[in-house]
Amino acid sequence: MSAEVTEVAPGVFRVLDTCHVYVVAVPPGPGGERTGVAVDFGSGRVLDLLPEMGLDRLTDVLMTHHHRDQAQGLHRAAGAGVAVHVPPVERELFDEVDVMWAGRRLVNDYDLRDDRFSLLEPVPVDGVVPEYRTASFGGVDVRVLPTPGHTVGSVTYLVETRGGRVAFTGDLIYAPGKVWSLAATQWSYTENEGPAMVILSCELLRAERPDLLCPSHGEPMPDPDAALARLSATMQRYVDARRAYPWDVRGLLDNPFVQVTPHLLMNRSSLSHSYALLSESGAALLFDFGYDMTTGLPASTDRAARRPWLASLPALRRHYGVTDVEVALPTHYHDDHVAGMPLLRDVEGTELWVPSHIAPVLAAPLHHDLPCQWYDPIPADRVLGLGETVRWREYEITVHDLPGHTLYAAAYEVVVDGHKVLVTGDQQDGQGIPGERHEILNYQYKNRFRIEDYRRSAALYRRLRPDLMISGHWKPRWVDDDYLRMLAEGGERLIDLHQELLPLDRLDLGADGVLCRLTPYHTRVAAGGEVVLTATLRNPWPEKVAAWVEPVVPPGWRREPGTFPVTLPARGTEQVHLRLGAAAMPGRRVRLAVDVTIGDLRLGQHAEALVDVIPE
Repeated sequence: MSAEVTEVAPGVFRVLDTCHVYVVAVPPGPGGERTGVAVDFGSGRVLDLLPEMGLDRLTDVLMTHHHRDQAQGLHRAAGAGVAVHVPPVERELFDEVDVMWAGRRLVNDYDLRDDRFSLLEPVPVDGVVPEYRTASFGGVDVRVLPTPGHTVGSVTYLVETRGGRVAFTGDLIYAPGKVWSLAATQWSYTENEGPAMVILSCELLRAERPDLLCPSHGEPMPDPDAALARLSATMQRYVDARRAYPWDVRGLLDNPFVQVTPHLLMNRSSLSHSYALLSESGAALLFDFGYDMTTGLPASTDRAARRPWLASLPALRRHYGVTDVEVALPTHYHDDHVAGMPLLRDVEGTELWVPSHIAPVLAAPLHHDLPCQWYDPIPADRVLGLGETVRWREYEITVHDLPGHTLYAAAYEVVVDGHKVLVTGDQQDGQGIPGERHEILNYQYKNRFRIEDYRRSAALYRRLRPDLMISGHWKPRWVDDDYLRMLAEGGERLIDLHQELLPLDRLDLGADGVLCRLTPYHTRVAAGGEVVLTATLRNPWPEKVAAWVEPVVPPGWRREPGTFPVTLPARGTEQVHLRLGAAAMPGRRVRLAVDVTIGDLRLGQHAEALVDVIPE
């Protein structure tokens, strides 16, 4: 073999390139063909060196992360028929990287991730790798472990070989106690998200007990535990050097849960607190599950900046004897409350029970123009009716409508250890002190907040009289009459402020001032195809009124001529369905709109929708 190729373990070859490319050789099949599976791809030089490894071809390549030194030759892989598999968080930085280049902020940029060290042009991707699970690629069984740090979406691949368990770590570690790049671990301005994630990833990889570490840069490490422990300790000192007080990152991993009552735990490591309800059977139910074991988030909100994983679950099993995470219930649809639920279902077999008004939002996240949604549909395994009481193990859980923070939110009532508990999501902060500090009511207008929502929630709280209220971002709150009174006063104060500030006595525009919405807000259609949009109009007047809707389409699109009349009931709503023909030319985020008049109120192009026109 040339100096470019080294056998680092039985049947495992390293190719020197822009990064180290590793190839796992597969025993010849019945036809005698000799194949291999690559980890990372560099410039593609590995394809020229296959004969030196005794191989005829590569079947698959598994990417540890998206950086250009790992991936710049992937066009050669695609051309050679090699199937490309990538980390799920970073897929768009492979097959849609042109979108990143078109929209990446350059001016006044506080997002310091190395996502600009991505491919210059898209490459086709055959699939994403299944984190926390073992899958077969080209005849090689591979376990996939999330190991963020060098990038948000980085993974490590573990393969059993004749020489032991080999971990292909990408750029998590360069050498014992060292990383290839500290700059790459800085994800946002002045913060420590990436370095702290390196610590967690080292500890999680140590628990896998590999026999050999194979990094993308640096030499193979035959004592993985010592190498990872040294990096974990050194990186901890680095993290503490940038903080006013030490941060026990490994302690967070060891026990992320705080006991609220003996059978109710709060996950203090998650961005929005999730709660575990424990059954005597050993099963657990989770209220919310978003960004587990977070060390902070980059400034961007693209998918490659948002990493769901299951880092807290080993501690749940270790310290509390949990055998199964059977069910998860979201309080609302925001990503910090639901991002980890698909992974829970895929890995743990967890069922997702979703209230009836939240389920459609999770199932079709781009149907409505709502903030803070997860990127993919999250279908429910069971839909719960508002006001319904469901039984899980020894507990009865009642679902209550809780609009305010968002229109699509629920509270859960359950008795735990003799206490009536109400799970309230992000409705209010729970930190108010009667007579000293008022309660912060957490409303956002684009979440479809309505002016009287907090009056309604205060009435719900008074009717239920919970002993304990638990929320997404604040400490649990033990409830007394003074606190309930304060919440009621806050709801009334909010109504008074809106009545003072808005012309509600003349025209009820609502809290957000929106009288017409188009759905689906963002959709796709083949070039020359048809889009059906629904315009939902709301009447701001106390009497029945005539309204008109006129579609606004770009050149090349087709629409029925004229305006569409509709009669709106007093303070009520009606819908108009619009059939629009797409242009023959593909386009991304083509803007459509409706020009709206309600009575003598001329609103103009009041609502828009976006359409991706794709080739036929």
